[in-house]
Amino acid sequence: MALQESGEMYLETIYVLSQTSNAVRGIDIADHLGFSKPSVSRAVGLLKDEGLIKKDAEGYYKLTQAGEVMAKRIYERHTVLTTLFINLGVDKETASEDACRIEHYISDKTFDAIKAHMNQHKSN
Repeated sequence: MALQESGEMYLETIYVLSQTSNAVRGIDIADHLGFSKPSVSRAVGLLKDEGLIKKDAEGYYKLTQAGEVMAKRIYERHTVLTTLFINLGVDKETASEDACRIEHYISDKTFDAIKAHMNQHKSN
């Protein structure tokens, strides 16, 4: 299933937050993204309907297996592209912001080529 950019951003955020905490709440997502709680509620509702996240008995959001697969793919794109831009001489903040924009639109073919290129040059 293809998500829009905003859905991918929410998945990536839940993934990132879950790396440092087992308890990801709606307010945590809102704070991280700078969005309102009602916006977050609507978005996580859509992700739940798609089977990408679930809410446990305590009210914490967790990625489903399918959601985690997608979130890891999105996060990998972000980190690889950020690293590429930093290696090209872009400052860290700009590199991360640009990677965040591009990660949602770059084709798998182009991303795989970038990854292969970076891996080839990392070992040299």
